[in-house]
Amino acid sequence: MPTSHWLSRTELLIGKEKLATLHDKHVLVAGLGGVGAMAAEQICRAGVGRMTIIDGDTVHPSNRNRQLPALKSTEGKAKTEIMASRLLDINPALNLTVIHEYIRDERTLEILKQGYDYVVDAIDTLSPKVYLLYTCVQLGLPVVSSMGAGGKFDPGLVTVADIDDSYNCKLAYYMRKRLHKLGVRNGIKVVFSPEVVDRSAVILQEGESNKKSNVGTISYMPAVFGCFMASVVIRDLLEKREV
Repeated sequence: MPTSHWLSRTELLIGKEKLATLHDKHVLVAGLGGVGAMAAEQICRAGVGRMTIIDGDTVHPSNRNRQLPALKSTEGKAKTEIMASRLLDINPALNLTVIHEYIRDERTLEILKQGYDYVVDAIDTLSPKVYLLYTCVQLGLPVVSSMGAGGKFDPGLVTVADIDDSYNCKLAYYMRKRLHKLGVRNGIKVVFSPEVVDRSAVILQEGESNKKSNVGTISYMPAVFGCFMASVVIRDLLEKREV
């Protein structure tokens, strides 16, 4: 792969051979909110040559405090549309597949069976998230999953671990519980923070099919989670040529 000028700094760090390795990889990012959009952008900027992005949501005013696609000018627009434009503006040669829908059950299996070198799980709804991870394990697909960034304030506490070693995270607790029932106890990398969430930062949500509560979130924490996710993907792809 000829080196483009925009990737010259990346080549200086990792070398031409590893840059070519990234160019030949296909990464799926499911969920394009505060965590997933940042992860997708960093993966693209690192030189991964093929990506699939999935989300069925549009930009809401409340997204603007933390989500990369969220601007006043993008309210009401599909997050997939906004992120597709950004990614192709970063790398016009990117081989990009865009899926604008909420995936679950058979549709998740249908998509994952196409095969990927890495899967990024940034879904924030419990059941689809569990099924995505379970299916990745069943198919042998490498996956990294974001646990809860809501209610967290200190980026220095964010870490990467096996899901069975995560703690002090309500989302991780529910994920472990459901995955254990499916026979999955470990083998999934997660980004999480053990920081204790202040109860005053959580309010019950009524009338929302996908959420039972809203959690306060600071601008930088989802982005930090997303950068951690991207780092896991890039480092694993370069350490394991055939993941």
